[in-house]
Amino acid sequence: MTTPEDQSTTQLRRSGTPFARGRLPLLTAGIALACTLTLPMIASAQPTPDPDKDLTAKQAQKIERERRVQLAANEANAQRAVNPGDEVPLDKSKLQNLKVGKTTATSDGVKLEMGSFVGLVRFVSADVVKVTIQAAGQPAYKSVAVVKDRIKKVSIKRSKSSSTYTMKTSGVTVRIALNKFGVTMLDKAGRVINADDSRFGSGYQDGKPYVFKKTDKGEAFYGFGEQTKGLNKRGDSIGMWNTDHYAYEADAKYIYASIPFFTGLKSTGAYGIFFDNTHHSMYEMASEADDYYYFYANGGELNYYFINGPKMGDVLERYTQLTGRYQQPPEWSLGWEQSHWGYFPGSKILDVAKGYRERKIPLDAMNMDIDYMDGWRVFTWGKNWGDQNQIDDELESMGVKTIAINDPGVKKESGYWLSEEGTDKGYWATNPDGSNYEGAVWPGTAYFPDFSRADVRAWWAGQLPKLTDKGVDGIWLDMNEPADFVGPNHTLPLNVEFSKGTKQHTEIHNIYGFWNTVATYEGLKKAKPNDRAFVFSRDMYAGSQRYAALWSGDNVSNWDHLKLTLPLNMNAGLSGVPHVGNDIGGFVGDTTPELFARWIESGSFAPFARVHYDNSFQPDQQCQEPWCLGSEVEDIARRYVSLRYSLLPYTNTAFHNSTKDGRPVQQALVYQFQNDSAVRNISDQFMWGDSIMVAPVVTEGATSREVYLPQGNDWIDWWTGEKHSGGQTITKAAPLDVMPIYVKAGSVISTREVQQHTGQNDFTNVAFNVFLGNGKASGTLYEDDGKTEAYKKGAYNTYATTVTTKSNGSMSVSTKKTHAGYASKLKTYDIVLRGDLPVLGGSGAAKVSPTKAAINSSASTSGVRIVKTDAKNNTVTVRVPINTRNVTIAFEGK
Repeated sequence: MTTPEDQSTTQLRRSGTPFARGRLPLLTAGIALACTLTLPMIASAQPTPDPDKDLTAKQAQKIERERRVQLAANEANAQRAVNPGDEVPLDKSKLQNLKVGKTTATSDGVKLEMGSFVGLVRFVSADVVKVTIQAAGQPAYKSVAVVKDRIKKVSIKRSKSSSTYTMKTSGVTVRIALNKFGVTMLDKAGRVINADDSRFGSGYQDGKPYVFKKTDKGEAFYGFGEQTKGLNKRGDSIGMWNTDHYAYEADAKYIYASIPFFTGLKSTGAYGIFFDNTHHSMYEMASEADDYYYFYANGGELNYYFINGPKMGDVLERYTQLTGRYQQPPEWSLGWEQSHWGYFPGSKILDVAKGYRERKIPLDAMNMDIDYMDGWRVFTWGKNWGDQNQIDDELESMGVKTIAINDPGVKKESGYWLSEEGTDKGYWATNPDGSNYEGAVWPGTAYFPDFSRADVRAWWAGQLPKLTDKGVDGIWLDMNEPADFVGPNHTLPLNVEFSKGTKQHTEIHNIYGFWNTVATYEGLKKAKPNDRAFVFSRDMYAGSQRYAALWSGDNVSNWDHLKLTLPLNMNAGLSGVPHVGNDIGGFVGDTTPELFARWIESGSFAPFARVHYDNSFQPDQQCQEPWCLGSEVEDIARRYVSLRYSLLPYTNTAFHNSTKDGRPVQQALVYQFQNDSAVRNISDQFMWGDSIMVAPVVTEGATSREVYLPQGNDWIDWWTGEKHSGGQTITKAAPLDVMPIYVKAGSVISTREVQQHTGQNDFTNVAFNVFLGNGKASGTLYEDDGKTEAYKKGAYNTYATTVTTKSNGSMSVSTKKTHAGYASKLKTYDIVLRGDLPVLGGSGAAKVSPTKAAINSSASTSGVRIVKTDAKNNTVTVRVPINTRNVTIAFEGK
C-alpha cells in the first residue's frame, strides 16, 4: 500500500498534469485514504510502486490486499473520514440574488430572464415540475436518468402581479417570486407543500448550483439511494460521490451508489425532489437548523424536479415514470445465491452447489468472483480454472445458474486483445494532454473504458459472448465507481477526460457505473435477445434501475452491518430500486453462528439474496456456507430459504407491481402507513410486498423483540395464527430459529411447494393463504414463464382472489383471471384458511371447528375437496380445479 503522498505523486507522474481544480493534496503522512478510514502511523511503512514501471497483477493485488487488511483491522477504532476529497462547502455570504425581469409564457410553463441567467419552470405533467436555472444561451442539459421529460401535456392557468407569477394545473400550483427568484408549490387545497427559503434562495455560488428550502420541524426525509445510518435522513449531512469504501463503517458518509432523489413527508402529505446533477453533490437535511435544508453540487447545472404526492406511492410512481422502472426479473434471480472470493479452482463451485443439494437447502445461482479470470484480465478464463463448459454443464444439471463478476479496468498489456483493440481505437479515458490515463486495479496497470461514448459501450457489449458462450447467465459489476488502486482517493483524478476530451471526471464519475451497466445489459440482450437479462451492480445513479439490481458492496460481518441492511435496502427501494441486497453474513471478517443465523433469516426477505464473503488468504478462515457454522444454523438456513422459495408466487407478484408503478418490494413501513406517525423512524421492520411485515432480530443475544403493529389493521402472526390489533407495540418471543413475521389481516398470500431451484417443477398448483380481516380478504397473483421477454407483449396472467364470510359461518371464495395472455400450467389452486376462521352468528357467536368444514354440494361434484384440516393450527386446506371460480365452504360449530 502506498502512502497518500506516494499515491498522489505516483498519479501526478502518470498523468503529467497538476492537481485538478478544487482537489488539494491535503492528505498527509498521518492520514490515509480519505474515502475510507484514517490510519495513523501505518500507511507510511508500506511499499511505493515505481511510477516509471507498470504494475504487475501481483503487485496491484498486494497493494490492495494490504490496504484492505489495514482498513479491516482498524475498522473498530479508526476516526471517520468525512469526505472523498472534494467536498467544498457553500459560502453563504456569497449567494446570488436573482431578480426576474421579463417573463415569457411557454407551451409547458414559463421562461424567466434574470440578467445573465435564464430560469425555466416547466410542467412535465400536472404533478411534476422541472425547475432550471442556466446561463443565457446555454443548450438544454441532456440527462442520462430521465426517459420521459414530457409525460403529459397539461392545461395551465396563469396569473401575474408585480411580485409573483403563478401557474396552476389540476395537480399543483406554482407561485414564483420575481423580486428574488424562488418557487412555492401548493396543493389543490392551497396549502404549501414545498417552498424555497427566501433568505438564501437559489442560484450559483462560485459555479456551484444550490437550492435552499423551508422545512417544518416534523418533516421527515427518505430515499437518497444507498445510505448508511437510519431510515429517516432528517438531520443528516449527505454526500453523493460513488466511493469504493471497503469495510465501510455503519455510519459512513460515502459508499458506492449515488441517487439524488428524496421524498419529504409532512403531516399534510408527501412530495419528492430529484436534483439531476451528476457532479459531487451535498444535501444538508436540516442538519444546520430546524427550519431549512439545502442541496448543491460542485459543478454542473441547477436542474431539479419537484414531484407532488400526496401519498409516498404517488411520488415514487411519478419519479419512476420520469426515470424508468425495473423490469420483471428472471425468476431464478429471486432465488438464493452463494458466492466467495476464493472459490478456486472451478471445481470448488461444484462442490458447494452439491453441498446445497445434499442438504436440501434451495439454491439457484453460484457466483464467480475474479478467481475465474486469467490474471484478472476481464473477459478471459484462467488456465487453471478448469473446463468451464464442463463446470457449467454440471451446474445446469443441478438447476444452478452461473453469475460472473466483471470489472471495467483493462490490463495494459501487449498481446492482450482487449488492451490492444481499445488502444488502437482510442477507447480509453485520457489525461488532459490526450494520452491514455493509466491507473491500477486487480490485473495491474490498467486503462479505463470511456463508457460515456456509445461506440465504446457497443464495443464492450460485443465482448459479452466470451462469457455467455461459456454458460454465464448473469453479470455482477464491481469496481465501477470507478475504483483505482493508485488514484487519489481510490478513484481517477478529477481532470481525467471522457467523451473525446469534452467532459471531465468531475461530471462523469457518478455516472461511470451507469454507463458500464448500460453496456453490460445491452451485451446480454444482444447475446440472448429473448432472455431477461440479469445484471447487478455496486454502483448506481438515478435511472440505473432500468438495467440492474443493486448490491451494497463490501460490508462487514458484525451486528451493526446486519442492522444497517434494513434501512439501506428500504431507502434504495424508496429511490426507485426494488431489486437490492447485501452480502449475507457480511463480506469482511468472520461471522459467528448467531450472527449468520439472524442474517440468513433477514436476508431470506431481501429482494436480492446472496451469501458472499471475502478471501483473507488464511487457512483458518471462517467459511460462510450455511452448513459451516453448525447443524442449528444449517437447519435455520433450510427453514428460511425454503420459506423464501414457497413465497415466490407472492414475490413475483410484488416485482410485477413494481414494474407497473415503481413501488418497492422491501418496503419501509412509512411507505404504506405514512399517516401513522409512529412508523416514521422505524428502521428495523419492513413490509415484504403489500401484505407481509417482517421484524428481524438484529441484536446480539436477543431472544425476543418489540414489534410495532401499524394502525388501521389487525395483524396475524405467520407462525401461530394469533391476531393482534394495530396501533400497538407487542413483545414477540424470538429464539434463534424464529424471526417475527406478521400478515396484514384481510390479505390473501400466494405460495407454492418448496423447490430446490426455481425451475425444478412446473407451476401446477398455487396456494391462496387466506388471513381474514373483518370477515374479508383479497389478494392478487401474477404469473408468466419466468424467463423470457414475452410478458412485455402481454404473455402473462393475473388473478384476483376475494373471500367473504356470512353470519351463518359459510365462506365464499371467488378467483377471477383479470388478465389472460399466458398458457398456464396451473391445474389446481388451494384455499388455505389460516388465522381466525369464521364465527357462527346467533346466540353465543360460536367459533367454528376446522374439522367441521364442508363444501357446498354443487362444488363437491366438480372436484372441489378438502385435503387437510388441522385443529391444532386452526387451518383448513381446500383443493379446487383451476377453472372453478367460486367455492362456498360451510362450517359447523363446536
